[in-house]
Amino acid sequence: MSEDHFHVHGPHEHEAEHQAQHDPFAGRIAVMTAIFATIGALFGYMAGHTQNEALLFKNEAAIRRTEASDQWNFYQAKSAKQNLAELGATLTTGEQQARYQKEVDRYKQEKEEIMPKAKKLEDQSSEAEQKSEASMHVHHRWAQAMTLIQIAIALAAITILTRNRRLQYVSYAGAAISIALGALAVAHI
Repeated sequence: MSEDHFHVHGPHEHEAEHQAQHDPFAGRIAVMTAIFATIGALFGYMAGHTQNEALLFKNEAAIRRTEASDQWNFYQAKSAKQNLAELGATLTTGEQQARYQKEVDRYKQEKEEIMPKAKKLEDQSSEAEQKSEASMHVHHRWAQAMTLIQIAIALAAITILTRNRRLQYVSYAGAAISIALGALAVAHI
């Protein structure tokens, strides 16, 4: 302990330390609780990481969808101009008709360049959306695993207080299921 700081132990902390020192059962449960807490911290980190990843992919999908929409709007504008040029070519003759026909050809060419860009952006948006959904699914697995490990920790604490061996095994079972969920998250299942 530092000279500048002091720590006041609560009555339950003192009792838990006393029990852990003189009671092998309580000591084992305390060690298991510490292990569960460490696992829970890892699960919590991974849950946060995958949630952030899902949000980044979702943002990327929205950006690409907006860019695709912009391209399709540009395409529609070119189509409207092409239609007007076609109307002009139909209603005129001679030099003016040739000028309007050149505009029609130019707008067709520009539309042919815009369409693949718009489709590519739509595909990129769909891909990012799928990645977001996959990351969110993995996030849910991590969150489930973290919730179960927290329940296992709580049951371990109750086990020490009640000295009920059944609760000890329920706590271990909860931790085992939690670890299995964590393994599913690692496997992206």
